[in-house]
Amino acid sequence: MVLAISTNDGLSGSAENIGRLLNRKNYYFVPFKQDNPITKPRSLVADFSYLIPTIEHALDNEQIEPILL
Repeated sequence: MVLAISTNDGLSGSAENIGRLLNRKNYYFVPFKQDNPITKPRSLVADFSYLIPTIEHALDNEQIEPILL
């Protein structure tokens, strides 16, 4: 499963669940970063320019690196 997360609470309420998924087999993340650290300090957004490379790596059972941009 390829996941591209975009959430306003990725560094607060959803952080535990994101961490659990990061440790599961067969879950691959599109690299993501903080959306806007000043106005939205808990927000995360996937960088969709990495979508195709993430899918290609996932087909080889590899996570594209780095996950956190």
